[in-house]
Amino acid sequence: MPSRTSGLVFLPGVEEKVMSSERRQVARHNMRTSLRFRAINLASDKSEHFTEAINISRGGFFFASSAPLQVGMPIDCTLRMPAEVTGSKPQETHCTARVVHVRNEPYGDGRIGFGAEIEKYHTP
Repeated sequence: MPSRTSGLVFLPGVEEKVMSSERRQVARHNMRTSLRFRAINLASDKSEHFTEAINISRGGFFFASSAPLQVGMPIDCTLRMPAEVTGSKPQETHCTARVVHVRNEPYGDGRIGFGAEIEKYHTP
């Protein structure tokens, strides 16, 4: 039975080297999809933000925003999961995710990039 620690899956008897900059365990799809989010427990910004996920997988997504997010912050998200991720038809998905990395190079419009790991899917 695999064990799960810090977002990584460890299989008994299998040693796997993972680069610290590359820890993904599921396929990531380079496609844009709508994303709506708000930071959880951030008193200075309770607003809802609208953007696009730039790439996505079952385990997380990458997006650009001007929101004041930091590594470790939880976010409440609604995004459109494409068929390539769901395995069937595209669907609107509500989840809680956590910011796991920040790419501080600006996109030219003041936004910066954020990677988020999905922690929990919420059923409608």
